[in-house]
Amino acid sequence: MPRSDRRVSFLVAGVQKGGTSALFEYLREIPALQLPEVKEAHFFDDEEGVDWSAPDHVPYHRLFVEDGRMWGEATPIYLYWPNALERVRAYNPDMKLILLFRDPVERAWSHWKMEYAKRKETEPFAWCIREGRARMAEGTPYPGFHRVFSYVERGFYGRQLARALHLFPSNQLLLLESARLSAEPDTVLAEICAFLGVPEPEAPIRPRRVRTAHEMIYPSELTNADVDYLRDLYHTELARFHHLVERCNQNRAEAF
Repeated sequence: MPRSDRRVSFLVAGVQKGGTSALFEYLREIPALQLPEVKEAHFFDDEEGVDWSAPDHVPYHRLFVEDGRMWGEATPIYLYWPNALERVRAYNPDMKLILLFRDPVERAWSHWKMEYAKRKETEPFAWCIREGRARMAEGTPYPGFHRVFSYVERGFYGRQLARALHLFPSNQLLLLESARLSAEPDTVLAEICAFLGVPEPEAPIRPRRVRTAHEMIYPSELTNADVDYLRDLYHTELARFHHLVERCNQNRAEAF
């Protein structure tokens, strides 16, 4: 049985459709780390199964076994979902957060294809990122936040990273680009191991792609008009995001 004082030490907390499934599989190959059998525990974003006035962590800890390895899990909605990071801090103020970011336009398009393939979405992409954003107030405890229809909103990285930095010191955040994970997984995994303070895997990491878009006929294409529209929406947010990334990286460099 796990000790009552045992805590999960790290989270892959964002972003959805940013390569977190591949990263989860990579991390499971590192001997010093223990991750659950199934990705996405969805503990800190649970709005119905947990009493957050007095949370019971026992069901969460049952995902792990006590074998001396560092516990971690990957639920990318944590960065986006209201109150999730606040709950993480209350659970473990020393939690280390691994945040994997992808171009927000590519992320939105990939997100829409995933939901359409799952039949949770029936509308064309162009409508979803424009008029369809009104659905963000439907069927959610937090108007303006939605688990399915948040194609645009999950790409507002500036406000999400600002919130994370308000709750955690920058040395507890590792900010990564999904394109780098895809192109050079060994290098990125070495950075993660250094961040977590565990030995690197001895064998080279086998590159992989996990949960790529379902092969099917989609009713939409990503048009230049869609790209321009989203780039304009994201312009201010991305400027804020890049400023915060520079500040975070500078703080990290000064600490060493």
